[in-house]
Amino acid sequence: MLSDWEPPKSFRAYQHIKVKRVAGSIGAEVSGVNVAEDLPDAVIDEITAALDENHVIMFRDQDLPPKRQAAFASRFGPLIPYPMVKGLDGTDEVVPVIKNPGERVNFGGIWHADTTYLQEPPMGALLYAVELPPYGGDTLFANMHLAYETLSPTLQGFLESLTLIQNSAKAEVTRTREDRVKDDGTKPKALVAEHPAVITHPRTGRKALYVNAGHTERFKELTMEESEPLLKFLYAHQTRPEFTCRFTWTPGSLIFWDNYASQHNPINDYHGFKRVMHRVTVAGGRPSLVQVAE
Repeated sequence: MLSDWEPPKSFRAYQHIKVKRVAGSIGAEVSGVNVAEDLPDAVIDEITAALDENHVIMFRDQDLPPKRQAAFASRFGPLIPYPMVKGLDGTDEVVPVIKNPGERVNFGGIWHADTTYLQEPPMGALLYAVELPPYGGDTLFANMHLAYETLSPTLQGFLESLTLIQNSAKAEVTRTREDRVKDDGTKPKALVAEHPAVITHPRTGRKALYVNAGHTERFKELTMEESEPLLKFLYAHQTRPEFTCRFTWTPGSLIFWDNYASQHNPINDYHGFKRVMHRVTVAGGRPSLVQVAE
């Protein structure tokens, strides 16, 4: 229950990296590592542990051409292209995320988990800052484990019995650029998938709320009218301030977020300036409420 919630405490002693938490429930900065290098497995293992503990981690002052960003990301799983966006520098996986000075709408500008309308949504993504506005453009993150764990046991059980219908076309309603970017200017075909409303993280075994305002259309077992009030409550609950953190970008920053354990929201408060980011997506497989044994 929410009244019983306390911020988690760090539980791991790191030998190869330094980890500094940025908020009580989610987010940390990792230092002491150059991610452009071919890092030993022991360092990659600690970075994975930091991600599992904090759900989103930032590395500052990195020099990452697209191919080096892809090489680092590939240490955490197979890379997948982002739907409807062309890759950079001879790669299919590194895609530009750009807002130009004359644009008013930013890319993915709503609370969401990435591309949950795919049959196999990503495990995570790595976003690298190339060009930043003089102010603004911060990114918010929220902890979906706590969003689930602070619900009443009765509501937890009900949600575990439900299936989500996730639809890429819903992003049209939010007016984000995410599903409107296509080289020939045509509207892309809607992508639809069904996933559990509550999923189990494949590494940590913790349950997480998988509802998200960007792509969740309704519950399969409920009508649209029945779904709407419950979804409205969950959207507000899962982004409570005490479940969130805020990262301020600096040139050369790299953020790695866990798409099973978190949601994010890029703040659109820098009109008139250009912002250029490079993004890589790591495959994750089909989400499940029941943890699959390795």
